[in-house]
Amino acid sequence: MNTPATTAATRAEYCVIACAEAWRGDGEVLASPMGAVPSVGARLARLTFAPELLLTDGEATIVGPDGEAEGWLPYRKHLTLVTGGRRHVMMGASQIDRFGNQNISCIGDWEQPARQLLGVRGAPVNTLNNPVSYWIPRHSPRVFVERVDMVCGVGYDRAEAAGPSATRFHRIPRVVSDLGVFDFAPPDRSMRLASLHPGVTVEMVREATGFPLTVPADVPYTREPTAAELALIREVIDPSGTRNREVRG
Repeated sequence: MNTPATTAATRAEYCVIACAEAWRGDGEVLASPMGAVPSVGARLARLTFAPELLLTDGEATIVGPDGEAEGWLPYRKHLTLVTGGRRHVMMGASQIDRFGNQNISCIGDWEQPARQLLGVRGAPVNTLNNPVSYWIPRHSPRVFVERVDMVCGVGYDRAEAAGPSATRFHRIPRVVSDLGVFDFAPPDRSMRLASLHPGVTVEMVREATGFPLTVPADVPYTREPTAAELALIREVIDPSGTRNREVRG
């Protein structure tokens, strides 16, 4: 039975809204969400404020929010989008530091790690060739660390040190966690608390973060989903509630 759209938004639904907002104003770019909440967010954006957003089936077909085929995306065209700044990825992170360097490869020293993870995969290419945001469903000091054990996704400090060839398309619009939304707006491009999800305090975020955050004097709350957006999330995009399996509470 579907939950009425008039029911108060859950934490997972605020996270969906925060992820959807990452693609606002992007225009005709390829959205590459990784995870249930970002996937729901990308489809919500396409159905509401970002009608030009391109979605794929993860292989070679451009699809609409309902999964129906809308076009063909050959590999050559896909590479053109990827390497020309016309894709916006939302990846996960096993670790992320204050300048947006991301690790999904290993925990501990690279030569003898305590834990082997996914590997570097496409993170360097993604971060240097098109905008990359991050979705982190469990905000903790083990994820938000002072220094990542291995750099997979390139952060602002390393990109700027490498020069213009690394910064042409490099951009990290936002980091979304189950506690709030973060960006890199300060002059030194360090992480800033941009908004809190309802029910979360600044102190909770600070305790769950392994480095000093930039915190404005007045931190807004993540925007409320509209009744129409809640209806789309609950009845059209994600009636089975996959979003709730990624976000506690």
